[in-house]
Amino acid sequence: MMEIKKLKSFLFKETSAAPMIVFRIAFGVMMFLSLVRFASNGWIDALYVKPKFYFTYYGFEWIKPLNEVGMYLVFAVMMLAAVFIAFGFLYRFSAITFFFLFTYVELIDKTNYLNHYYFISLVSFLLCLLPDGKKVVPRCAILTLQIQMSIVYFFAGVAKVNADWLLNAMPLKVWLPTKTDVPFIGLLLDETSVAYLFSWCGMLFDISIAFFLFNRKTVWYAYAVVVVFHILTAILFPGIGVFPFVMIVCASIFLPASFHERLLKLKIENRKPNWKTNSQFSILNSQFLVICILTIFFTIQIALPLRSHLYTGNLFYTEQGYRFSWRVMLMEKAGLVFFRVKNTAGKLVEVNYRNFLTAQQEKQMSTQPDMILQFAQFLKTQYNTNEVYAEAYVSVNGKGSRLFIDPNRNLCELEESFENKNWVLAAK
Repeated sequence: MMEIKKLKSFLFKETSAAPMIVFRIAFGVMMFLSLVRFASNGWIDALYVKPKFYFTYYGFEWIKPLNEVGMYLVFAVMMLAAVFIAFGFLYRFSAITFFFLFTYVELIDKTNYLNHYYFISLVSFLLCLLPDGKKVVPRCAILTLQIQMSIVYFFAGVAKVNADWLLNAMPLKVWLPTKTDVPFIGLLLDETSVAYLFSWCGMLFDISIAFFLFNRKTVWYAYAVVVVFHILTAILFPGIGVFPFVMIVCASIFLPASFHERLLKLKIENRKPNWKTNSQFSILNSQFLVICILTIFFTIQIALPLRSHLYTGNLFYTEQGYRFSWRVMLMEKAGLVFFRVKNTAGKLVEVNYRNFLTAQQEKQMSTQPDMILQFAQFLKTQYNTNEVYAEAYVSVNGKGSRLFIDPNRNLCELEESFENKNWVLAAK
């Protein structure tokens, strides 16, 4: 009983809502600008209208894109929901709408998967549950967002504890020399020692930064490092899009409430908790339900990055457990694949898969076994055949090209599942 009261006192003590309000405003504005950028670059049409085939996620094959008008309408509603989130207008409804539509779009085609898209889905889900307090919120509301940020950073750091990253400085040893035109530091990026420095600093930053952000004595220094780190990342690797800026904005949730109050010109008075005390779960039933949901949510968040250890073989080749595990910019991977199908005359003929896939889809599919298998199943239906073979080659982190898939293995005999992909030759 005492433990429950102590937990309740810690989690549900009313605290300033200012950090939550600033987070909500910043998140809504960032999402609106990101969606405008997405649309202005023509990516709605390129990624969700033009493709003839979509690589769906296992278990979500039923999710399909709408027609052209429908997809543009989805993005328009998302933009409106992002604006409403920023202004706190119909907040709960807007957060739920944004979460479902954004996640729906990301589940259409896994060739478009990016870590920050996944992160946005997670944060928008949390906003569906957390209160939009005007002046005060339970401490657990802010703590929830801080924990989510910490999981991202920590597991991104853990993922970098591998031989390629730390002992071989790969793939930075390949990437950085191509950035010598960057002002001020460009000439240094051609040095191998700099690649090793960046690799080790990147690992140490990710794995430790959350601890310093949680510490009141170091939070401002840590946040300054966050800003410098992500701005440098954005300059060196502009292809990762808005992710660095999303992290800078979201990491502000760790800053003291007094700072956010000054931003909002909001005065918060200290208040005591006002829970009912009718039972051992004296908080409101809805609050207890939210805690249960969040416990399950974070348990899954911790389990997903660890699931790769359930599989054998080289993770960088099989990619079993690679997605949804905060493995950010860990490898340089290139592939080439040829498909052959047995036609009605009983002869094996090569398929020109560019008739079905966009350049983006082709690039992603050629290096990821689950997508190769998925496309083979599509060719099985397309050509009404029971035999589809893939001759694939892949190179990872500067290593020589290796035979990826057994060219004599009939892929029609395989089905996508969570089982170990022992048919990936390069992983052995």
